[in-house]
Amino acid sequence: MSGNLPPAWARREGEAWLIELHVQPGTRATQAVGEHGGRLKLKIAALPVDNKANAHLLAWLADRLGVAKAAVTLVRGDASRQKTVAVRGVERPWLELVKQT
Repeated sequence: MSGNLPPAWARREGEAWLIELHVQPGTRATQAVGEHGGRLKLKIAALPVDNKANAHLLAWLADRLGVAKAAVTLVRGDASRQKTVAVRGVERPWLELVKQT
């Protein structure tokens, strides 16, 4: 994947980037682990109870991308593993999401 070209799971829509995710909640650590079905696969260290996994996901994305929590919103997939998030305030979010920690 070229650093300048977005992967299939990231696309620009207006001022935001839409990121297509496949989320696996309830793991030991939160991290990007590759792709799954054309989406970025993330393991999330929070259980899908009382919206904790979604809140953790959005906070982790904001921290990882260096933006305010308000800049990351869940667009689709509130109760699904297949989620779409909108991110504002970054130029190439995929670079920060897939880099190794």
